[in-house]
Amino acid sequence: WERPGFGELAALEARMPKVDVIDREEDILVKAEAPGVAKDDIEVSIEENTVTIRGKTSHEEKEEKGDFYRREIRRWSFSRAVTLPREVDASKAKATFRDGTLELTLPKVAKSKRVAVKLD
Repeated sequence: WERPGFGELAALEARMPKVDVIDREEDILVKAEAPGVAKDDIEVSIEENTVTIRGKTSHEEKEEKGDFYRREIRRWSFSRAVTLPREVDASKAKATFRDGTLELTLPKVAKSKRVAVKLD
């Protein structure tokens, strides 16, 4: 296996969706960008304290002029796993996907909620 060069690595990172994880008081919000991906082509799974987001897209372009024929097919798929900062209740997760942005709201389990401790 060859390691990717700097240019190849930069291209690979550019294809990976950018993900924000926001640790709020009662829940954790995960936002991921997936422009050009259809809602039906996104898959989200939660296992322990890890969220995995998978997606794929395909675009086909054809051009035919006399003896000239061109056909290009572009496929792109990704899988991104993100470790969460706290334990969540996956059974109560809510997800929306609009305008190429996935928003996943994960309620924290009671024992992992933030508690302020007053100093004596």
